[in-house]
Amino acid sequence: MGTLNFYDYLGDGWGILFSHPADFTPVCTTELGTAAKFKEEFDKRNVKMIALSVDGTESHHEWIKDINETQQTTVNFPIVADETERCPTSTT
Repeated sequence: MGTLNFYDYLGDGWGILFSHPADFTPVCTTELGTAAKFKEEFDKRNVKMIALSVDGTESHHEWIKDINETQQTTVNFPIVADETERCPTSTT
């Protein structure tokens, strides 16, 4: 937890930013799990991964546990909480 400067995090390497609408969605869960499994391959290419979701830090911690369990992996990159950027919901 804490502040992360995206450019400092990337350093002189490349990055992949996963942007997700919410935690615990099926496609997002499998996508992040699969990416975590390929960490060694990304490391070889000097690529760092980072994810972004509108849910909060507590939710992210629970989601990471779920990803690790259901995808048989270990999430090994940060997930940024951006609770200020929720999309408006339709009332129709």
